[in-house]
Amino acid sequence: MPGGIRVVATTGAGDRLVEAPLGHGEHPEVVLGRAGWAIDAPAFADLADDGALELGYLVRALDGEHPRREGPARDAGVAHDEVGEPHQRVAAYAVVTSVRGVLLTQFNAQTHVAGDWGLPGGGLDVGEAPTTGVHREVWEETGQRIVLGGLLTVQSQHWVGRAPAGGLEDFHAVRIVYAATCPEPTEAVVHDVGGTTSDARWVRPPELAGYPLSSSWRRLDDLLRMAGKGQEGHRSDAP
Repeated sequence: MPGGIRVVATTGAGDRLVEAPLGHGEHPEVVLGRAGWAIDAPAFADLADDGALELGYLVRALDGEHPRREGPARDAGVAHDEVGEPHQRVAAYAVVTSVRGVLLTQFNAQTHVAGDWGLPGGGLDVGEAPTTGVHREVWEETGQRIVLGGLLTVQSQHWVGRAPAGGLEDFHAVRIVYAATCPEPTEAVVHDVGGTTSDARWVRPPELAGYPLSSSWRRLDDLLRMAGKGQEGHRSDAP
């Protein structure tokens, strides 16, 4: 993000308690823990006037040990003394449900997880708000128009590994995940020719166990339970 990422501790009434930058590879839980706050739930993910992405959390006073920052995980074959080029990717995704089931997308050979399945979504364009980005990505990858529900979670994952092109990267992935519904589901169609999606489809919940999910989405059952509650949250009309 050109303006960086800022973590905000907030109350249910919208009062800001503290804000701090999210450094490369850091987790919001660690950043707010240093300020004496524990996260209860994500509250918002918005672009601020200065261009920064703000990740807001409902918090409570931290009782006990502060969360600690851990070193990055390393892909197999990457030595501990190898240094990768820092790269941060902010992306927005949605747990989309409809009368047809749950919307999944399949990764192609441009990724390290070819054949695995995950949620529709992807990287934000420069200056793009997460809500705008997730609408765009879902349409490009599946051809579906969605209605957003609440913000479910923000994943922050840090590792050192090989990029698809072969270069070594010190990679920080920030994934913003929303609940969403599709009022008028159609047969899924991949419009993003040349992207990383090879297939998209609606999957009935009882059939989900038969789909190999990428490591980012292996707790899909948890996200689906959260999405059921998330539909009661803030809604955003499709652009």
